[in-house]
Amino acid sequence: MATLYNEADKNTRLTWVYIAGFLVFVIGIGYVFSQAMDNSAILVAAVVFSVAMSFASYWWSDKMVLAMSGAHEVTHEDGREIYHIVENLSITAGLPVPKIYVINDPSPNAFATGRDPEHAVVCLTTGIIEKLNKTELEGVIAHELSHVGNRDILLSTVIVVLVGFVALMADWFRRWAWFGGGRRSRDDEGGQLAIIMMILAVVFSILAPIAATLMQLAISRKREYLADADGALLTRYPEGLASALEKISADPTPMSHANRATAHLFIANPFKGKKISSLFQTHPPIAERIKRLRGMDV
Repeated sequence: MATLYNEADKNTRLTWVYIAGFLVFVIGIGYVFSQAMDNSAILVAAVVFSVAMSFASYWWSDKMVLAMSGAHEVTHEDGREIYHIVENLSITAGLPVPKIYVINDPSPNAFATGRDPEHAVVCLTTGIIEKLNKTELEGVIAHELSHVGNRDILLSTVIVVLVGFVALMADWFRRWAWFGGGRRSRDDEGGQLAIIMMILAVVFSILAPIAATLMQLAISRKREYLADADGALLTRYPEGLASALEKISADPTPMSHANRATAHLFIANPFKGKKISSLFQTHPPIAERIKRLRGMDV
């Protein structure tokens, strides 16, 4: 039987396997494009631009996400019970107590954001506060605090850098080839190798952004499994989170503040009733998450 510890270790290993594969993939794409374009300076410029944009999003994304979600901060006086749950679990996890925000929305959901544990935010909808009991809320909040402790915001920012880099390079290459760069390169150098690299680059410019997005989503799903296991380890009661996920998935109310840019942050997909291919889902299937939680031995 799986234990909380080996389940967390398994998900951590799989996440880093995905990330290592992602890095190799990005380096390979960059190499093919730079060879086809015969200009390594473009590769450097793309990296600098992607890193600069992601650096800005890393420092200010929490404020943007909270503003887009219509969230407002809750103090100890405004929500004593929620504050005490967050405070007790933070102390148990060895984390600073994060700020607590609430979204006035009847759909049960939650997310965490912030660039590091010292600047973290846990955000809950009014629906999740009203519809879950205390042990279920503890399970949800422990899951979100696990995202904070695991530095998932930093990890997701790094992945966004890589996905953005691939998309940017693919777009630049297509524009370069469209305006005759490919023909000039073949005329100047000739040879089968140049032709092969050009064909590879054209194929990669079409498929690479899709593949990069799929890898990003796969890593995101693994981080959800890891946060589930770590959250259950924190409360020592996997059933609390399993029961919470059951209630969240059974609730038919879609989030009025949901949007594609922030959907991946929530504990469950905020878009209710919309069928999406499993490859393109930001979250693992809830049924599978519940099955894993209930199969763990504390």
